Amino acid sequence: MVRVANLDLNEALRTTGAVRQFRPEPVTDETIARLLDTARFAPNGGNRQAWRVVVVRDPEKKRVLRDLYVDGWYRYVAMREAGLTPWAPVTDRAAEAEASSRAPDVAKAAAAKPGFPELLHQAPALLVLLADLRRLAAIDRDLDRYGLVGGASIYPFAWSLLLAARAEGLGGVLTTVAVRREDDVRALLDVPEEFAVAGVLALGRPVHRRRHLKRLPVSSFATVDSFKGPPLTQT
Repeated sequence: MVRVANLDLNEALRTTGAVRQFRPEPVTDETIARLLDTARFAPNGGNRQAWRVVVVRDPEKKRVLRDLYVDGWYRYVAMREAGLTPWAPVTDRAAEAEASSRAPDVAKAAAAKPGFPELLHQAPALLVLLADLRRLAAIDRDLDRYGLVGGASIYPFAWSLLLAARAEGLGGVLTTVAVRREDDVRALLDVPEEFAVAGVLALGRPVHRRRHLKRLPVSSFATVDSFKGPPLTQT
């Protein structure tokens, strides 16, 4: 076990970015179990702990999972290149469909220079994160808009897992693109229909780690007393 010495919590929160390039060193089941043992203390509604994790080790299943992932990834890239936020709940659906139709061109370009999506199956560890829909208090379930709240009981667990990985000198990323093929992912892993696919986590020892992450300042997203109120500033 390799631990990062004297890793301050604030430093970890400011420097734990997405890692998509890994060294070939394996991540053992013992290591994954240790990370999950820490992540299980993540906050969640009613302490119902509605998460479930499938560690995918079988090489063929990893390749199929990769194929399901890239199918959506090329559509994601095509929409992003068109200036759209891919699959945004509020968007121009016609423009989205037109951009998505160019996914085969993106796939052709990617074949010449494969990256994280095409090499997903080679990640030292792949974990599929599931959510038990029977145990989520989705308070916004009946609102006439996209549902969001249930994820509050699942995604802190994923973030805790990534922080636990960071503490051991590992890195990773949570990606949700494979959710586009949820039925196929469930069939691949024998997942009951009452479980939703919340994402896929790739873990490994980073080839390199970015130390300076770029984020918007607090004043760009926090206001006082109303949405249009004065920006919250640091004094």
